[in-house]
Amino acid sequence: MFKFKSIFVGAIALSLVSPTASANLKPAEIPPVFEKLLNSPTLANPAMIVIDGSTGETIYEKNINAQRKPASVMKVLTAAMVLQYLDPLKVFTTEISIAPEANTIYIKGSLDPWIGTTHSVARKMNRASLTHMASNATNAVRSYNAGELVDYTVVYSDLYEQDVKNFKKYWADRGFKPVFKAQKTLDLSSVVTVPIAIETSPPVAKILDWMMLWSDNELAERLARLSSKAAGEPFGILGVEKIFRKLLADLQIDASKLVVKDASGLSKSNKVTAKMIGELLYKLRKDARFTGLHPVLPVSGVSGTLNDRFIETAPTAVGLVRAKTGSLNGTATLAGYVESSDREYVFVTLADQIPRGYTSLKKARAAIDKILGRIAAPNIPAEISPLPQNL
Repeated sequence: MFKFKSIFVGAIALSLVSPTASANLKPAEIPPVFEKLLNSPTLANPAMIVIDGSTGETIYEKNINAQRKPASVMKVLTAAMVLQYLDPLKVFTTEISIAPEANTIYIKGSLDPWIGTTHSVARKMNRASLTHMASNATNAVRSYNAGELVDYTVVYSDLYEQDVKNFKKYWADRGFKPVFKAQKTLDLSSVVTVPIAIETSPPVAKILDWMMLWSDNELAERLARLSSKAAGEPFGILGVEKIFRKLLADLQIDASKLVVKDASGLSKSNKVTAKMIGELLYKLRKDARFTGLHPVLPVSGVSGTLNDRFIETAPTAVGLVRAKTGSLNGTATLAGYVESSDREYVFVTLADQIPRGYTSLKKARAAIDKILGRIAAPNIPAEISPLPQNL
């Protein structure tokens, strides 16, 4: 379905732009046009940068050193962190077993960031199913206790607090209320247990794809902490901030105005600059370690959080923008890449002073779409190569 839609909207975009493909703005024409468009009250004095993806030259800038709220554009940093420190093929395993003689259930986790609570959804997406594990455990307890749910203890390690709550709720709703005990590590080599279930996650690459495509906040927080741990830093926001700063420093990007309160962009206290994110996107695109970023960004009018954007606001840009969206009450952001005939531009728009409310957000998004529509154009060869003579 995704592939069909990509082809379909691509055809629409080509039909709309081909007669006027040369009408998109040339680099020298961008500053005056963008300055006028960005002075719109709808965007309320935003920060914006446009960088030539080939040369690194800044084509347009406005408030690029001002600290602004990134909203979910913060996830670009998180994605870069994941790509650098987590193996894209890594899968997470959760094992659940029972020691009937000791009335104990053991859950040995591995901090799987994507355990599903709805069995059908988990199976469809190849995620670990909490429902499957909990249900099997309930059946096991009954089988060893003449069909009764007797008093039990659950000893667990490497589960997120929310997953523990989900296990508790599932069982409590069915009249089973075991006592939970957390352990830092779970060594069962000397314990006689009977396996109940082993569940695995999709590989990290698939989890990252979903996180970026649909801007999943919980996944962003969990993946960032896992990356921090893999990098040898604390499993928490302090470790995440340290790695964010190290990442920027390694890429020779000024991080002095970075403020990190979370890895998802939900906090209004997060701060970045348009220049910082623009330089980051430019350098990530050039660095082989981060080639996994570009493919997981939503595509204008085609996928993810950009699925419904640009189609009406800037149809000539459908299929030509790959970017991370961001929104908070009073904030609309977008950062990524836009194809423009013979080149690709890196762009960042941070409009964090717009009026509160959905109407203002929708207008700001439309304004951003239209601005990008002024430079978006498909990369169509100027000449069609002749067919080989032997055909």
